Amino acid sequence: MAYPKVTIGGHTIGDGNPVFVIAEIGINHNGDVAIAKKLIDAAAAAGVQAVKFQKRTVPVVYTAEELARPREVPASVLVAAIRRGALSKDAEQRLVASHFREATNGDLKWALEFGEKEYAEIDRYAKEKGLLWFASPWDEGSVDFLEAFSPPAYKVASASLTDDGLLRRIRAKGRPVILSTGMSTLAEIDHAVEILGKERLVIMQCVSTYPAELEELNLSVIPVLRERYGVPVGYSGHERGIYTSLCAAAMGAAAVERHITLDRTMWGTDQAASVEPKGLELLVREIRNFEKARGDGVKRVLDSEIPVLKKLRRVGAK
Repeated sequence: MAYPKVTIGGHTIGDGNPVFVIAEIGINHNGDVAIAKKLIDAAAAAGVQAVKFQKRTVPVVYTAEELARPREVPASVLVAAIRRGALSKDAEQRLVASHFREATNGDLKWALEFGEKEYAEIDRYAKEKGLLWFASPWDEGSVDFLEAFSPPAYKVASASLTDDGLLRRIRAKGRPVILSTGMSTLAEIDHAVEILGKERLVIMQCVSTYPAELEELNLSVIPVLRERYGVPVGYSGHERGIYTSLCAAAMGAAAVERHITLDRTMWGTDQAASVEPKGLELLVREIRNFEKARGDGVKRVLDSEIPVLKKLRRVGAK
């Protein structure tokens, strides 16, 4: 059965086409544009097609109580945020007066959130490196924010799959959509697909544990989703290592997304579930090697086999 294909930024995703590889930078930049650029460099060197970020309107996504909750945050992250003006003056004064010991979850969320200036630089730099970039908006205002950069696609995070208002806002922009399905039932995915439509949709098998254990990955869901929805299906992985992401490609994943980091020991909630630059380079290389070896499914005698056939083939042996 032939499945529809989706085009994102000139790359066709679907049967018979190269796996579309996405390097998820997310919040692994720790609020530092210089780190974000190094991650873009690593993604470009590895040969991926796109890098992805996350965008939130902090007071919309989090409650006041959640933002006020005490949170241990490295001083380096807070200092970087103060230098680029990401925190309020009140927050700056409180943090400096306490020698950065009285941080809150809100301080962290604002510190990790890039604004227009930072995304303008990311937009410029990713294009300079020949990469597509897009993001997962976590609220409707973030969709409108990202639309100003004419993204080639939107990514719906697993946590947002049941946010009907967000899905409708994304669909209204008329761009391709990549839908992650972690912590979701088939009924919930059905509902999200009904809202988003199938015309420009890629669905990703995903497990929302960080890092995910091997027995949790359930790669066999990839062909199930293909049959159920009739759209390209990919894989968004949070596991350790790269082998299982290669297996996902071998099982029909049309796109593969992995979080990337400069160093898995860096501070941050997603670092341990990420791959380092060398790992990303190896993953892309092996996916491309698999594509060469996959072939077209037609059994034939190769020209390179003819000399061997003439030398070794026994005809009419008894």
